[in-house]
Amino acid sequence: MPEGPEIRRAADRVAAVLVDKTIDKVVFGLPQLQPFEKRLTGRVVTAVDTRGKAMLTRFDNGLTIYSHNQLYGRWFTVRQPRMPRTNRQLRLELSTDTHKALLYSASDIAVLREDELSQHPFLSRVGPDILDRTLTKGQVAARLRDPRFCRRALGSLYLDQRFLAGNGNYLRSEILWAARLDPARKPAALTQTELNSLAAETLRIARRSYRTRGVTVSPKLARSLQANGLSYAQYRFYVFGRDGLACHRCGTLIERRSMGSRNLFVCPSCQ
Repeated sequence: MPEGPEIRRAADRVAAVLVDKTIDKVVFGLPQLQPFEKRLTGRVVTAVDTRGKAMLTRFDNGLTIYSHNQLYGRWFTVRQPRMPRTNRQLRLELSTDTHKALLYSASDIAVLREDELSQHPFLSRVGPDILDRTLTKGQVAARLRDPRFCRRALGSLYLDQRFLAGNGNYLRSEILWAARLDPARKPAALTQTELNSLAAETLRIARRSYRTRGVTVSPKLARSLQANGLSYAQYRFYVFGRDGLACHRCGTLIERRSMGSRNLFVCPSCQ
């Protein structure tokens, strides 16, 4: 399932062709949303934001299209009059005079007024977006100390969208390795130094993944591994999916474990 960095990159692609553009054509694939087609046609897109794994396409009349990609939803952006080759079901088409933004397969879509956004079942319960540019290390540390979260095992907490929206399975493994923390530990038991390190790595790893199209290792290490002939899939992660391979930090073999019904990858020495 796409995580925050992947959803944000998809939002960037959509924003590049829609923001500040007049929408000439709106098509909803879900019958219950089709009455909104006339209300959005001829309007201008003012922003395309994300909240974790959801995308918010905002219009100048105060309406917002909420879409959650879930497991199978996918956005395409194409030049007019092209259409992508796909067997997926079209759920949303937003067209300008030069481009189309097309959402396929997603079923969780709504059109909301600004005052309805905070009441939406998903948006009302998720935490801050892990890629929010205004989110600070201090705020992440404060959430780790929050009574709602501080007694949860880190391996479980780092999949909870109420803690930080957009976090996910590969980010969980990579962040905890970077912070040198066992997934079974709880925020309440961390020293202040460990807490600060975890907060910093949470933002650093997520933001690096966004900037680099999913690469969480340092640029220096990525260049070295590429020079040794490793493919993108082989060099992009510190530990995720690397069970049985040597840890980049200490050489110990990476282990695959399970927590929250999902695979979790750790270095038993470093963590």
